[in-house]
Amino acid sequence: METKKKKKFKLFDMNRDGPGVEKGEDTTPNLKYFFKLWGRKFWRLISLNLLMLVQVLPLVVAVYLHMTAPKNPTQYFPLYAPMLGAQTALPTSVGATLFSGASGLLREITVFNSPIYWIIGILLVLHVATYGWQKAGTTYILRNMVRGDGVFLLSDYFYAIRRNWKQALGMGILDCAVIGVLFFDFNYFYGMPPSMGTNFMYVMTIALILIYAIMRFYMYTMMVTFDMKLSKILKNALIFTALGIKRNLMAFLGIAALTAVSVALIVLGIQIGFYAVIIIPALYLLGFCGFMYTYAVYPVIKKYMIDPVAPPAPSAKAE
Repeated sequence: METKKKKKFKLFDMNRDGPGVEKGEDTTPNLKYFFKLWGRKFWRLISLNLLMLVQVLPLVVAVYLHMTAPKNPTQYFPLYAPMLGAQTALPTSVGATLFSGASGLLREITVFNSPIYWIIGILLVLHVATYGWQKAGTTYILRNMVRGDGVFLLSDYFYAIRRNWKQALGMGILDCAVIGVLFFDFNYFYGMPPSMGTNFMYVMTIALILIYAIMRFYMYTMMVTFDMKLSKILKNALIFTALGIKRNLMAFLGIAALTAVSVALIVLGIQIGFYAVIIIPALYLLGFCGFMYTYAVYPVIKKYMIDPVAPPAPSAKAE
């Protein structure tokens, strides 16, 4: 009987199971095993990255629409003359952002009453409303990859969303709100005139951004692993930023290095006129970064929340 040959290229077969852990293999979560597991899951991560792009697509479109929205020269802006007078009498960093400084060229003011901003508003609402669901789906897959479980991308993705949809909705909205507040604070204190108070608040804002960035590594992983209240997840995530500081730092440095390489690749492509290179980081960056931080945080969660409890853990969700 003639046997059917296997396809060699199955990148877009999202319901195909990936390779699991070999029998008797040393799965100690160290740097050596990271690269072994990363190589084994390489094409699965590329496929997963396509799902993760949906998380940022509304933001990318919104930013593009904002950049291309109608604008008016500042001299036609009603407050231009008063602000120019105030900036001339008492220069500030806030006022300086409204003018181009040494070049003598006038900036343009965005026309916010343009219909384009209705579209941008809808995209932002869609992003916030669905962000938690999408994170739940992709985090569940990443956690299973790190644990060495079999992975079926589409079925696992929607399974995690159905199982966690209520809590994921709330966490996603809260997550976006916190990110928005921190982004606003950063820009506000960055643009304020230098002083001891504003410099202190600026440094504190950066510290909060770093702490919350690491907390986010843990939040969604705990959500798809345990049946816990949102307040408990946030509390544990904050605690784990300290308990897992070594692994957190390695993940943070790895993500920063990969992002820097991706940005350098884009800049190089633009400089040599090969603009198609911009697409390359979009094919791997989100998936690889997600794998890095999940590989870093899951052993910490397992050590402090799973191992101390005799199986089956009463708080763990049924798989």
